[in-house]
Order: sequence, then C-alpha cells, then structure tokens
Amino acid sequence: MTIWGRPDTMLAAQWTHVRARLRAEFGESTYNSWLKPLTLTEVQGDRARLAVPTRFMRDWTDTNYAPRIRELWAEEGDQIKSVEVIVEPSTAVAWPAGGPPARPRIAADPAPEPVAADPAPTLSAGGAGPGGGIPTASLDSRFTFANFVVGRSNELAHAAARRVAESKHAPFNPLFLYGGVGLGKTHLMHSIAWHIRELDPSRRVLYMSAEKFMYQFIRALRFKTTMDFKEQFRSVDVLMIDDIQFIAGKDSTQEEFFHTFNALVDQNRQIVISADKSPSDLEGMEVRLKSRLGWGLVADIHPTDYELRLGILQSKAEQLEAETPSKLLEFLAHKITSNVRELEGALNRIVAHATLVGRPVTLETAHEVLHDLLRANDRRVTIDEIQKCVAEHYNIRLADMHSARRARAVARPRQVAMYLAKQLTPRSLPEIGRKFGGRDHTTVMHAVRRIDELRSTDPSFSEDVELLRRMLET
Repeated sequence: MTIWGRPDTMLAAQWTHVRARLRAEFGESTYNSWLKPLTLTEVQGDRARLAVPTRFMRDWTDTNYAPRIRELWAEEGDQIKSVEVIVEPSTAVAWPAGGPPARPRIAADPAPEPVAADPAPTLSAGGAGPGGGIPTASLDSRFTFANFVVGRSNELAHAAARRVAESKHAPFNPLFLYGGVGLGKTHLMHSIAWHIRELDPSRRVLYMSAEKFMYQFIRALRFKTTMDFKEQFRSVDVLMIDDIQFIAGKDSTQEEFFHTFNALVDQNRQIVISADKSPSDLEGMEVRLKSRLGWGLVADIHPTDYELRLGILQSKAEQLEAETPSKLLEFLAHKITSNVRELEGALNRIVAHATLVGRPVTLETAHEVLHDLLRANDRRVTIDEIQKCVAEHYNIRLADMHSARRARAVARPRQVAMYLAKQLTPRSLPEIGRKFGGRDHTTVMHAVRRIDELRSTDPSFSEDVELLRRMLET
C-alpha cells in the first residue's frame, strides 16, 4: 500500500525555488497560465504529486512541462526523482498581476495563430472558471478607451462598449458590434476587457476569436474533454468572441456556441460579439443563432469620415512623440480612407523612416515612403469586383465563386479569382477564403501557388490572367 504524506518544509522550499526557475525560463505569460496553477500536495518517497484543477491542464502540463520540472528538481537534490501531475478540482490558484485570489485564469496572441498551432497563452483579460488554461487571443495594451478616438461613425458602439464595461450586470445581452475591417471593433472589445479588469479584477473575462473557439471545441471532441470545455466557457462572467462570422457553415461549432450563449444569458452573464456584418446578414448562420445574436444591442461602426481620420492621426502622432506637420496629417487623412489600421500603419512607416534614415518628417517624405500605399488607395479593388470580373470572363455564374462545385470549368476560374484577390487587395488569406464560400486559408494558399505554377509554364494562360489584372486596375 502506497502512503502519501504532506511535503516537509525543505521540499516545499525546493518546490518554491523550482517554480521561480520555471518562471524565469518560460516567461511570465506561460508561467501564469500553465505553471502557476501547479500546487505541491503530496510526497511519497522520492515521488512528488503536483495538482491542477482540470484534466485539460494536467494533460498539457504533463506533456509539455513535467520533464523540465523533473530536471530542475533533480538539481535541487536527490530527494525527488519523479513528478506526477494529478487533477484536484479544489486546487486554489492566485490571480496574477496583483489581483485578488481567483480561480485558475484563462490566458489570453497579438495576431491570430494558425489553427493547427498549440501556442502558449499570454496575457489574459481576467480570471476564469474552474477549467482555466485555454489558449486564447491576447489583449493589446494599446487598445483602451483612452486611446479610442470617437466620431460620428463609431459613437454608438463606443457608448455601448463603455456601458458594458462599467456595468456589473448585463445592460443589453449580447452587445453585437459590426463593421468593416480596421474600423475599431477589436479595439473596443479589448477596451472593455481592460476596463473590467481595472474596475473589478475578480470578474472572470474570456476574450478569443471565433476561430479559436472552434479550434478548442474540436480539441475537446478529439480528447473527449467536452465537459471541461463546457464548464470553462459557461463559468465566466463576460464572454467576448471576435469575428463570429468565422463559424458560419460550421454546424457543430454553432450548436455548441448556441448552448453556451443560452447558458450564459440565463445566468445574466455578459456576452460581447463582433462580426463584419449585422446578425441578419450573416450567411451560413443558423436562424435561431441569428435571432439570439440580435437580441440585445446591435451597434454598427461605419467607415470613418475625414474629421475622425484626422483626429486618429493626431492622437497617434502624440503617442509616437513625433513632430509631424499638420499638412502631412491632413494629406494622409484625405488619401487613405480604407480603414484605421492602414491609416495608422502609414504614419508608423513615415515616422520609422525618418527616425532610421535621419530625415525630417515632411510631405515629400510621405510621397516617397508610401508610394505603393498611395497608389493602391487611388484605385481600391474589392474581392466582389474581382469575382464578378472573373466570372464574366470565364462565362460562369457568380454564385460558383462561393459554391462547393469542383468541376475544373468552375474550380480554375475560382482559383484565378483567389489569386487576383491576394495580388490586388490587402485582405488576409482567411478573409479571402471567407469571401469564397467560407473556405480555409490553406485553400487560398494552394490556389495562389497553382496559378503561379500555371503562369510560369503556360504563356497563354499567363496573358489571360494579366489581362484580367489590367482590367481590374484601370
């Protein structure tokens, strides 16, 4: 019979030292998300037991960190030679970053990682439920209400976001924010999470992309941990899902999100959703889910006007502490009208060029540094235009651009359209894929590679694609 006992003072001190080394080696974010929840509970001979709250965290820790823990402990002495990670739901974990004690947190990546990755999570929006430890998307410290410039195009969305962040009870459920790329949806969602943490760090907030939600659901199905998954998502105080349109056409994921949504609303827990379209316009979404997404407040973020763009540039220039002539800011506000992200990126490029090369920031510098961006904004081609032009050229239906048909007469023109969308628009691969019937970004990558190969081996085909390109650019 194996008898386990409580660790003595010396072993507890060794474990404290091992934890400190783990923190230094793996970094603050990984430590807080995966290693801090580990609790030394029992010792038997040369074996130590470390407890975590859920099976998910046990499996992840056992696979990724247990070997290193054993190595570090061996350096402390020869008393502990093996480490066992067990599940103990009652394990208490302290909330990092100075907050009060809370349950293990759900960590929150500056840019969305590939779906196939298993990234170590970084900063979280707040504490989480008993099943903490899900990799999600990180919160950007720049995205706060203080740094959000309000104008007529976004004042409703901003006011609603502040109301949600300042209310302990859901004022409207859900808050649904929608608008085009780079207009501030993600900025507002991050701002809500930061503000809630500032007002009440004990509230459990989970922010992630819809893509990551689907990925975690698939993992739960694969490893038969669906109960842990449900517990984790349904025990938070605020659930924030970015780009909900990604789960369009994903029936099983929609089903799970539908039940999660209902469970949280029944408990009066706040839900915040963002998308590129209003709930009623989301294609491939179940009717009952569309209905629930439109239950609360739907706030549209319109394209920016000149005054708002100028205000954003002035605010950005202050943050960069760069001396920028007012004429330059006015010029950028007039010329770059697509989205805020591109607008701020343009100013970043100008300031970086001036700093690195040692030249003053001038209007002439802007023309030189931004020649490609300014040319692109002179004639902005959309994916819809590309699809229409290619469909007419190859005499196929426009609907075939979004259909599942794989006949070569349809598939090749669709690949050409994807190729041109990558060449002529600033859209990312996932965004392009979604415009072609919700296809995966790897499908777009394959199409681009295939068209490049055909162009290099078939001169007539290459001329055909070049003709389409010139038609779209003129």
